[in-house]
Amino acid sequence: MKKIYLFCSAGMSTSMLASAMQTSADNHKLPLIVKAFPHNKLGEIIAEDRPDCILLGPQVKYMLEETEEKYGNEGIPIAVIDAGDYGMMNGEKVLKSAIVLMKKAKKK
Repeated sequence: MKKIYLFCSAGMSTSMLASAMQTSADNHKLPLIVKAFPHNKLGEIIAEDRPDCILLGPQVKYMLEETEEKYGNEGIPIAVIDAGDYGMMNGEKVLKSAIVLMKKAKKK
């Protein structure tokens, strides 16, 4: 079971996107768990329950560099969710980009 975790400032709209992504994963029978968390829990979540992919909400994209510095060496792919896909709550498209990220990370 692969875990894709989304992080944003409060976690409200991101949890709606995570839910749309989970629905898409379930529809395609993909063994994935998609969850959303507030960004201040990032370190705690990574330590306790290592995700396979970290996606940051567009509103916290300023955290990308810091997140990559702290956790990039753990081999976890980290990216910012496309603002257009986020705004449209396009769970399918964001899910696909997360899967591509994980596949690229595996090849490294």
